[in-house]
Amino acid sequence: MADIDDTFDGGLAPLAEKAPSPHLAALGKKARDYARNARSENTRRAYDADWRQFSAWLRRQGFDPLPPDPQTIGLYLTACVDGDRGREPVSVATLERRLSGICWHYRQRGERLDVGDPHIATVLAGIRRAHARPPVPKEAIFADELLAMMATLDMDLRGIRDRAILAIGFAGGLRRSEIVGLDCGPDQTEDGAGWVEIFPSAGPGNDGGAVLQICGKTGWREVEIGRGSRPETCPVALLETWMRLGRISHGPLFRPIARKNGGVSPARLTDKHVARLVQKTALAAGIRGDLTEGERRLAFSGHSLRAGLASSAQIEEAHVQKHLGHASAEMTRRYQRKRDRFRVNLTKAAGL
Repeated sequence: MADIDDTFDGGLAPLAEKAPSPHLAALGKKARDYARNARSENTRRAYDADWRQFSAWLRRQGFDPLPPDPQTIGLYLTACVDGDRGREPVSVATLERRLSGICWHYRQRGERLDVGDPHIATVLAGIRRAHARPPVPKEAIFADELLAMMATLDMDLRGIRDRAILAIGFAGGLRRSEIVGLDCGPDQTEDGAGWVEIFPSAGPGNDGGAVLQICGKTGWREVEIGRGSRPETCPVALLETWMRLGRISHGPLFRPIARKNGGVSPARLTDKHVARLVQKTALAAGIRGDLTEGERRLAFSGHSLRAGLASSAQIEEAHVQKHLGHASAEMTRRYQRKRDRFRVNLTKAAGL
């Protein structure tokens, strides 16, 4: 059976390796880097895992990966949702993401997979009809709950950093990758996804604040975070305290802290820390105590901060949409957990 390299680089590897000059070889390497950056790190990681899983299934069945065969893809989708070889069946959402990952990898190799082919489209439509369930969104964290979560943290350097992460993530409506992707300024690291600039007070009516330049899923956006009413809960003040005590003025904004000596690492904190931090502090603060501990762990994630701001901000929807960087108002409404429920009552409007 034919073999396919598990990495994807836009099909530029042969060009880079056979380049007639060092200059073209360097350009080829740079082009491969740009091709990899066409998707976020989390998406690339998921797509890589999807492709490895798909490739392993092909090998077990004795199928060739090239050229892409819609009938084989249809069989693979069926095996995934039915639980192949004793494995747990996957959800429809996971199945759709796997199909996206497979299509992406084929495109990088110059191959086109027609997802509209009946062997794929009809099978997928039947799977959706039989197995699809409404999405289960993460719980939104509101301002009073955020304060309770921050109160569970120690007042050491790690606690100060984590307070700043929670406050900036909430006030900025940021994804967890956007939080940890921040640098102290522009063009400071190759892996940065944005930077922060802090402005002092400019007189009455302008208390200053922080402006974040964020490279998110829909491109670059500017996020303004104003100062709060109290230093102990103000996102900007907490960020300034973390930067001062952590002696951070260049490079990644949020960094690991060594457990042995309490020193601040020069490396960037991973986005998994944000998810663990939200879960840990939400449990410690007793939020959603009506759920079991296992259910509460599943109920909260980094997105809980983003949903909390969208649900809490009682301002025009367009402002929330711009702040969160959503391409559509419909996506913003998905984040506004129960905020506008029953506000528009068509039953009464119809005369009942």
